[in-house]
Amino acid sequence: MNDSAARSMPTASPHGISDQGRGTFAVAPSGHGTTGTRPRRRAVVTGLAGALAGVTALSALTACSVPSPRRPTPMADPAPGMPIASSHRAQLMQILAHPDDDLYFMNPDTQRMVDSGVPLLCVYVTAGDHDGRNRIPGESEVPADRPGYSSARHQGLRQAYATLLGLDKFTRWRRGVTTLRGDHRAEINTLTNGHRRVELVFLNLPMHTPRRWDALGSLWHDRALGLHTVVAADSPLRKTVSYDYDELIDVLVGLMDEYRPTVVQTLDPDPDIQHSDEATRKKDSEQPGYSDHPDHTAVACFSWAALLRWVAEATRDGGEVPGFIATAFRGYYNRHWPKNLPPRILRDKAALLVPYGGDPRWDCGNASGCGDYNVGGRRPLTNRKGWVRSTHHRYPGAEPVVTTEKDGRLAAYGVLGLRTVRWRETAPGSGQWGAPQDLGGGPLAPALGSAALPDGRRLLFGLRFAAIGGHGSENRREVVLLEQRSAGGEFLAWQGLGNPERDEDRGRRVGVPVAVTSPDGRVHLFVRNADKGLSTRVRDTDGRWNRWSDLGGAEVQDGLSAVVDSSGRVHVFAAGHDTVHLWAQRRPGGEITFQPNRTDGLPVPGGAPTALATGDGGIELYYREPASATVRAVWADASPALRRQRAEPLDGYGTLEAAESPNGRVLLGQDLNGRVLMLSGDRRLTRTHGTQPLGSPSLHLGRSGSTAVGMGPDARPWTWYAEGGTPG
Repeated sequence: MNDSAARSMPTASPHGISDQGRGTFAVAPSGHGTTGTRPRRRAVVTGLAGALAGVTALSALTACSVPSPRRPTPMADPAPGMPIASSHRAQLMQILAHPDDDLYFMNPDTQRMVDSGVPLLCVYVTAGDHDGRNRIPGESEVPADRPGYSSARHQGLRQAYATLLGLDKFTRWRRGVTTLRGDHRAEINTLTNGHRRVELVFLNLPMHTPRRWDALGSLWHDRALGLHTVVAADSPLRKTVSYDYDELIDVLVGLMDEYRPTVVQTLDPDPDIQHSDEATRKKDSEQPGYSDHPDHTAVACFSWAALLRWVAEATRDGGEVPGFIATAFRGYYNRHWPKNLPPRILRDKAALLVPYGGDPRWDCGNASGCGDYNVGGRRPLTNRKGWVRSTHHRYPGAEPVVTTEKDGRLAAYGVLGLRTVRWRETAPGSGQWGAPQDLGGGPLAPALGSAALPDGRRLLFGLRFAAIGGHGSENRREVVLLEQRSAGGEFLAWQGLGNPERDEDRGRRVGVPVAVTSPDGRVHLFVRNADKGLSTRVRDTDGRWNRWSDLGGAEVQDGLSAVVDSSGRVHVFAAGHDTVHLWAQRRPGGEITFQPNRTDGLPVPGGAPTALATGDGGIELYYREPASATVRAVWADASPALRRQRAEPLDGYGTLEAAESPNGRVLLGQDLNGRVLMLSGDRRLTRTHGTQPLGSPSLHLGRSGSTAVGMGPDARPWTWYAEGGTPG
């Protein structure tokens, strides 16, 4: 498990956001909406600042700016109206730094998709060779053997994934050599069981070199550097190969183009700032100043750079945008926050680390070892770092954003191919979705924020990789806005809203935008900032945005919940280390301030809270406690303090959605098997068939009652009309 830097994405990288919110990066020429006709490229880049600056000096280990490449980086067009490729089959691809990163950080998501029949491609960038010592706990030191340790970890992966597929852990895999872009070669292992299939590709770059502890981070920063691979013992691949910066990205792009994944899972490209003393940092394997291993960050940055290049290459000369959903998982972040996996899911997740860790007494047929011995047995559960006890998405939020259009059809907005798209129902209540309409604006993180103006127009907010790729560009993130021209209609050009952090490195740490509209017509936008507190920007009724403001407060996780109570006061809740934290207005239209006393004594949250405004001026708050499947409900009346508590019969895992219907309160979540659950009044409803949910589905109240809309591993939306309709 490991980390390092990030990369500039091959797209036009607009700067431009004025403090008054007037800066835009136009994806449609002024005066035109996002229709099916694409604007000319000259119009598309109007208003963009010069993003391709000269070479930028590198000052931090996690900076993604790099010297100029030896060849031009393709540029993705941010204009709307591109054709989007569709697939009738799902394919999961995950890109890891080390053997076991997937087992520690991406389950249960990966396991649920594989169990549902989604084929899996795992790409391991490093050999996992570390110092070459496969230490056996309680025994004397073993000699260094980097090829042997790499081979033992590969064997552990084969044992773990054979177990996941329901086979004996020592089942033989088909092992061979595959040729990649640039005539690079890598070992590939394949195993199937019925309709389920797993492929493991080992690129085997070194974790460390004699002069560099952070080999991959150095490769990210230095285009002139080349790293020679480690040939694992017992591998069918016999010769080392060399990778430089561009070659590694090209190999990843080639695999994407060959496998055409509909879901891509990566590690965290922008880990939290985390200051620890030197002894603690080394004991926790974290890079200086950040909550992750340097290899994790470097591989995540290479992965997102490859995604951008893939989109750019695919859309060149009028080609189709690849139809995939990308998501990122937190790494060593898990150590710093309350654990969020209930016992049963933790048991299943940790169980796969037992065959991965293996045992030196096993007869697995691999002379170099039968797993990563330091990880076997109960050690994942007893390790004080607790990595296995949580699973966190870097960009949390329910997906997609769902609205009802004037003709009664549902519309869903999501991120596909790193770009915003809109799906529409083919007919009201049909549960069937038409082809996605490209709204452009990428490259975007996968979760969108949303708010509606008083006249019914929709605002969509995204977190954009404004500069993350090539040509020595800056490495920036910015919050962006797409505003509807008329209710249910087309859209204006994308507008940039900047970043609450002025420093580039700190700006990479901001979270997913969340917004609400207050009764006075003002739109309140919130993001988690680099200090793990809250920042806000407000749009006045004339459409002008004020400056970003830091609201201070305690440290919280991303996954904000913002509501407006029946008296018109804005409230924002977020999960802290020891309680739920609240920022709110004391009176309608007043200043939003941090209000710690209102949440004193609440149970510790195990994950993001969901807030629901009630008709009596109060608020209901729902969340799971740490390491628990139980939903905790907290009520607040119109007085300042949150008061009553009870457990809700919606045991499961993950975040919740809540809404107030004519028949009472509705809650949406997932059970311990990953099935979608709905609690509507006194009725508990379960979605028993249909595609596997990907992430957290959205809850929508419309003409057909309470409806869940989510994304599937095939990168298509599904619909569940829980109260009498047809599941989709």
